[in-house]
Amino acid sequence: MADRDTPLINNLEDGPWPSYVKEIKRAAKKNAAAKDLLGVQELSFKDKITHWKHGGIVGVTGYGSGVIGRYVDVPEEFPAVEMFHTMRINMPSGWFYTTDALRKICDIWEKYGSGLTNFHGSTGDIILLGTDTKSLQPCFDELTEAGFDLGGSGSALRTPSACVGPARCEWACIDTLDICNNLTQEFQDEMHRPRWPYKFKIKVSGCPNDGVAAIARADFTIIGTWRDSLRIDQDEVRRYVKNGFDIKGIVTDKCPTKALAWDEKAQKLNLRADDCVRCMHCINKMCKAIRPGLDRGATILIGGKAPIIKGAYLSWVLVPFMKMEPPYDEAKELLHKIWEWWDENGRTRERVAELIERMGLKTFLRAVDLKPLPQMVYRPRANPYVFFD
Repeated sequence: MADRDTPLINNLEDGPWPSYVKEIKRAAKKNAAAKDLLGVQELSFKDKITHWKHGGIVGVTGYGSGVIGRYVDVPEEFPAVEMFHTMRINMPSGWFYTTDALRKICDIWEKYGSGLTNFHGSTGDIILLGTDTKSLQPCFDELTEAGFDLGGSGSALRTPSACVGPARCEWACIDTLDICNNLTQEFQDEMHRPRWPYKFKIKVSGCPNDGVAAIARADFTIIGTWRDSLRIDQDEVRRYVKNGFDIKGIVTDKCPTKALAWDEKAQKLNLRADDCVRCMHCINKMCKAIRPGLDRGATILIGGKAPIIKGAYLSWVLVPFMKMEPPYDEAKELLHKIWEWWDENGRTRERVAELIERMGLKTFLRAVDLKPLPQMVYRPRANPYVFFD
């Protein structure tokens, strides 16, 4: 299989970082679709337009999501990628794999597709890049026999994802892996059969460090936290200071609410617990001396999304504290109420945050049976002439 002449995309192999172009070239030595993929991108760089088009809905029997149809608009030049559909495969919670499981996926994909993969897509799924319509069903059948399922796509619940949580992190305040798996199993219909105005994402982070960036990327954001006070080991604090640690410059001056103060005379770190917003800055800087509290659960936030119709949103607090214990009924009931209101009122391609902004937080809170709380303020108001009922 002769190499394609690709002078423009060859530039992407320069520099210190790994290059996807290099990897596609490796695949192109034994796969015609990978070879033609290089040609399509080279042509796109030359013409300064995309040569991919969305050519309609493709999928597997019984599912309305999990497959994204891709077609090239110059099939006569690149016949091996005339169809180049993507399959989204639901990943294990926390992205834990055995080598055998990875080999099974790759063997199946080399049999039915281009062999190109993306571990992982921004939603979290295993992304299998490039196959034709006739190969979708047999590929899906073999994947299910190997224990895998399709993820979400389209106007549906996207595949829930979570950080590694208690499996590898001492700061996890909730069992992110169990929550993610439980919600995935519970909402199979919502994930595989699109019926909403647009997409909806759930992401679970075990602590306020937010390991899956849920606050920026999830409509329904679950972040582990604690309800009681920070635990402070004063002996360890003094040991930090004795060893030259600048506790004032690094910790107390950087506390966003000034909840911490270092008493030089008493050699003690004082905490005003009511002012602590549990951002974890102090824990990250003094992990031997400060730890999360013991009354643990999650803060539920709403509305994170990337800019498509409107601008990007960071999710804002909806429930300041919720105990997250199996079977997570409180969270599931809240999700059902949100979905019902959004489905009833949302416009096509309108994310839930955009609907809340359009109809008002007051209307939304009434619909989901939540009382307004100060923590729900999306941003401090700039206009003092605001009147309430």
